[in-house]
Amino acid sequence: MTDEYVYDEATGEWGPAKDAAAAGDDAVVVRDSVGNVLADGDQVTLIKDLTVKGAGQTLKRGTLIKSIRLTGDAQEIDCRYEGIKGLVLRAEFVRKR
Repeated sequence: MTDEYVYDEATGEWGPAKDAAAAGDDAVVVRDSVGNVLADGDQVTLIKDLTVKGAGQTLKRGTLIKSIRLTGDAQEIDCRYEGIKGLVLRAEFVRKR
């Protein structure tokens, strides 16, 4: 029987490979305003009016945003909306539909 070990640079110690695989699962969990987990491709609605900087328009409460993408940040989601390029919303202002 051979045991596999992996060197953890953060702690400077050797540990079992199975522990490293479990610790390597650092996926960012993005939650909306009520605690639902968001995923790529979800549809969300805005829970308050938001003024979009640089676009000169306001997105009203209840606006449907289709096909979101997660950015790797726990509080930001990338989305498309008609007439606004590069729209990034905070997850605290949306609710999963």
